[in-house]
Amino acid sequence: MQSLWMIAASFLFACMGVCVKLAAESHSAVEITFYRSFLSLLLMFGLVRLNGVSLRTAHWRWQLTRGAVGFSALFAYFYAITLLPLATAVTLNYTSAIFLAVYLAFAGMRLRKGLLGALVLGLAGVVLLLRPTLHADQLAGGLIGLGSGVLAGMAYFSVRELGARGEPEMRTVFYFSLVSSIGAGSWLVFTELHAVDLRSGLLLLAVAGFATAAQLAMTRAYTRGKTLMSAALAYSTVIFSSLFGMLFWNEVLGAMSWAAIGLIVLSGIAATHFSRASPVEQD
Repeated sequence: MQSLWMIAASFLFACMGVCVKLAAESHSAVEITFYRSFLSLLLMFGLVRLNGVSLRTAHWRWQLTRGAVGFSALFAYFYAITLLPLATAVTLNYTSAIFLAVYLAFAGMRLRKGLLGALVLGLAGVVLLLRPTLHADQLAGGLIGLGSGVLAGMAYFSVRELGARGEPEMRTVFYFSLVSSIGAGSWLVFTELHAVDLRSGLLLLAVAGFATAAQLAMTRAYTRGKTLMSAALAYSTVIFSSLFGMLFWNEVLGAMSWAAIGLIVLSGIAATHFSRASPVEQD
């Protein structure tokens, strides 16, 4: 039953999305990305010190790559949330499982028929989901949301490679937070920085808090529960996000959008299953 931690993680990720959308009323996506990353960096530094994890790494190129791609994915995701209905942005970001399977194929994994079918199913879902955004003049947001999924899949591939090389998870999360803080902080030098008042400050703190708590719950689900079940339950974030979207912004998705979300969810679960079932050839 440890996989049920993923439901808690999904709820917390959806709460983070709500706070991002609310914080976007007074702050830009890059500002939100910076505060989320910097607060996480402070927390991770404390955890690293508390657990005696060394920050020295022999795989700094992989760490920098993971950090840069992760930062880009995080910014694109937050930006998409400001432009799209919450459930749509979340679903497009969750195409990461599909793109991770593609990256694994390029890395040498044999593409079985089941995985090919999952990728085709996911592509059909993406096309179907983006179609209404085109008519609603939200195509740019849709493409940015899809881009966040592409980049997130690449980031997860980097995390997978770092894990295979023996890098501790805390060290990887620390460097991700560090690179993201530097990237977003450097960007802010050239853009307008809005003042933080009590309301926005609490929202920005909530973004980082919900994200960190969700990461911890997700890690427990994957390390102690069944991987495939955890991956399937992760898509409950879409359900929570849809409910929050209706509650706070009267966002109601049509039948076509829900059909597209269903295809993407099925594709992601299938891609996760066949990625685990297929061996990766080593050089």
